[in-house]
Amino acid sequence: MADHITIRKAEGTWVVRAGGAVLGESNDALELTEGTMPFVIYFPRSDIAMAFLDATDHRTHCPHKGDASYFSIVTKSTTLVNAAWSYENPKPGMERIKDHLAFYASDTVTVEQV
Repeated sequence: MADHITIRKAEGTWVVRAGGAVLGESNDALELTEGTMPFVIYFPRSDIAMAFLDATDHRTHCPHKGDASYFSIVTKSTTLVNAAWSYENPKPGMERIKDHLAFYASDTVTVEQV
């Protein structure tokens, strides 16, 4: 694992909402901190309503975590393009985030501890 990345179990219960709907709630979320950047919450896929997400062709590469795949969130009124991502085959040391999703928090997507 990269020395500047830490992954730990996120304390408490975490929720992700979009378009007025709860997409997921988890007591098993992970908190990933990379250097001085704000932490990111990764939700187990099993705790996310995947019917609201559509895989896209967008990909990015992180030299520490690997290749990220992206998902759009489909709400009643709009599609939030590439609003979530996942590392399908993370690099060695990052295996804990496999089968997890992270979300870009914005004015339309909320990630919060409840």
